[in-house]
Amino acid sequence: MLTSLSTLYPSVAQAVPALDQLGATCPTTMVGADTVLFDENAECQGFPLVLEGEIKVSRHSSDGRSLELYRVVPGELCLVSSASLFRRTPLSAQGVSTRPTRIMLISPALFHHWLATPEFRDAILGLFADRMADMMSLVDAVAFQRLDQRLAAALLGRGPSLALTHQQLANELGTVREMVSRLLRRFERDGWVELARERILIHDSKALRALAESQIS
Repeated sequence: MLTSLSTLYPSVAQAVPALDQLGATCPTTMVGADTVLFDENAECQGFPLVLEGEIKVSRHSSDGRSLELYRVVPGELCLVSSASLFRRTPLSAQGVSTRPTRIMLISPALFHHWLATPEFRDAILGLFADRMADMMSLVDAVAFQRLDQRLAAALLGRGPSLALTHQQLANELGTVREMVSRLLRRFERDGWVELARERILIHDSKALRALAESQIS
């Protein structure tokens, strides 16, 4: 397991104390899908290293809407957790496993100790730069791109048959289910998709791509 973790996270392999010196102080935890691993406004319990599975990180509004910020897979680092530990402030988003997921939780004290290791510190700073670019793309999409364009883009690249509910798409796009359902019915009338129970069949990906890539007039 330690060798696998060092391979996934080379910057961690250079940190002191080394992974093979941690022993039982950093056990791994396996959780099922849809498990809340950390929540908004809660104290950060540690820095998660994903060994298997995936974590979806989202922001939520008071009216029940959510907006996906990014996902963390093995070998990647969590921006929200690192920012919370850096600033010693509550978490600003929620993390939920999308499928069975194994993580190793690095304690806040060890995280701050590892920051003295240049390779680990550079990896964290690089994470901030990479995620900032992702956030800017997300802001552009939410602020400047029409919802129908964003929905068309969300339907692409997932194959001809999508096992998704309208609510799941609404959560992903940060809007309400009624708006997504209305647009999907419009796409269906145009012959682009076919709607079934908790499934969407793509019939005209070319038309969806043209809409997703169209310029706002």
